[in-house]
Amino acid sequence: MKNLITKGTIATAMLVMGTFACKDKFLEVPATGQLSSAQLTSKAGLDGLLIGAYAQLNARGFSQSASSFNWVRGSVSGGDANKGSNSGDFNALTPYETYQLLPSSGEVNAKWNAMYEGISRTNSVLRALTSASSDVTAADKTRLTAEARFLRGHYYFELKRAFNMVPFIDETVDYGTGIEKVTNSADIWAKIEADFKFAQDNLPATQSAVGRANKWAAAAYLAKTYLYQKKYTEAKALFDQVISSGTTSDGKKYALLDNYSDNFNAAKDNGSESVFAIQAAANTGSSDNANPDLVLNFPYNTGSNGPAGCCGFFAPSFELANSFRVDAKGLPLLDGSYNTGANQLKNDQGIKSSDPFTPDAGPVDPRLDWSLGRRGIQYLDWQPHPGLDWIRDQSFAGPYSPKKFVFYKSQDKTLTDGSSWTDGYSAINYNIIRYADVLLMAAECEIEVGSLDTALKYVNMVRTRAANPAGFVIQGGKPAANYVISNYTAFADKAAARTAVQFERKLELSGEGHRFYDLVRWGVASTVLNNFITYESKLLPTAYSGAKFTASKDEYMPIPQTQIDYQGKDILKQNPGY
Repeated sequence: MKNLITKGTIATAMLVMGTFACKDKFLEVPATGQLSSAQLTSKAGLDGLLIGAYAQLNARGFSQSASSFNWVRGSVSGGDANKGSNSGDFNALTPYETYQLLPSSGEVNAKWNAMYEGISRTNSVLRALTSASSDVTAADKTRLTAEARFLRGHYYFELKRAFNMVPFIDETVDYGTGIEKVTNSADIWAKIEADFKFAQDNLPATQSAVGRANKWAAAAYLAKTYLYQKKYTEAKALFDQVISSGTTSDGKKYALLDNYSDNFNAAKDNGSESVFAIQAAANTGSSDNANPDLVLNFPYNTGSNGPAGCCGFFAPSFELANSFRVDAKGLPLLDGSYNTGANQLKNDQGIKSSDPFTPDAGPVDPRLDWSLGRRGIQYLDWQPHPGLDWIRDQSFAGPYSPKKFVFYKSQDKTLTDGSSWTDGYSAINYNIIRYADVLLMAAECEIEVGSLDTALKYVNMVRTRAANPAGFVIQGGKPAANYVISNYTAFADKAAARTAVQFERKLELSGEGHRFYDLVRWGVASTVLNNFITYESKLLPTAYSGAKFTASKDEYMPIPQTQIDYQGKDILKQNPGY
């Protein structure tokens, strides 16, 4: 009897449990904040994953130094700008200025983490695509794969030129399946090429949203990848196609904008010059959607008379300002004499705003006053720059303020996001590649494997746009300074052409995160940057105390010690010199 009761009890219990299991599905509650596999592999889910990969372009959640903008490594380390502010504020950035980066730097680790976060997101898209639901067509799969691989190519390009030797992690490895065993012993250029080539071959020419990469952005980025490796023939072939046939994602033929300054105006975002950009939007309900990269990079303590009022970082250098000096014909001083005698741009270093000052009356390239703010010259639609009153510490930062990527007074609260601590979160896009950049990269290829005449043509296209009087800074109804610019008539030889093109990139793209990487790939970083230090340190001795660029070391940042500790020294090898 006991056995029967026992068996009956068990059977009854099983029946009861079975009955509840069939009917009470409400007891099965998914984890809060977790998406199901079915949600992620739907068309909407996959597109959401992809948008997350785009969102990491500006390194949200990490640091300004980690963004794809590269204003710290590309422009401060490149001599376009000083760190700015004062010696105590965000001094973790000072080693970028003095070439004293250490493997223990949190900023270096932030760049590594931010870019690998972007890669992780692209790989998540690619993994999810293998089990895509039935509403995802073959065309959708191809496009999503191509966009994800384009973005992965970008993130690895950033890592390659920042650290050189890095592990290549694709969608086939993950935690527990070998990711922890991938070393940084192999060069990854070929894999970057493969990602961009797949994107070029499979992306459409136009997209549903202008911020998405298209086949022409992929072609331009692949050409840039070839250029960095000095594969001039391959790069030239692609640049030729981009220049002749390339269009934006919304179908506009690539072309220089009429006015240089429109590239840095939120109201003119996504124009014909934008090849691929980090998208920003203001007043969406969260300042996270705006541009956080430059939130510290405004004139200091402006009050209502100027933009944002904080925090004085990214101060254009004396050397950069001098570089816009031109001769009587409007050509740059390619012999370097812009840093000597009366060729140096007159500035108000050490002069109170209440004391008299007259701006430089000599001839200058008109791009000068869109590239930096200087005393006495109209600062967008705010007012003439007052000098010292807008500078936090001239003795550390110098007399100039950033001006590119600064919002206009007429745009405050409409194209800026006022929901946070500052209006500095703006809707200004950052062009990772713009058409002027393409023309000047193409000119480099023409010099090496093509035609000096074509190189001349491309450089002069950029200069002709800069010479448009409608694009000059106007003050009191007339040009704010003595703007003089003309085209080159010829390049005597390849060496002369290289010098001209390299200097044109310095002028056209200043403050846009390119300069340091250009100097490294040209093989002149040590000479140019140590000359820069010699000049700038005489004017800002505190800022450049101990500064020295060491060849065969400082071209790349150290592999973060934190990552070596995580992975083990047998997996990640430190860069030379660290």
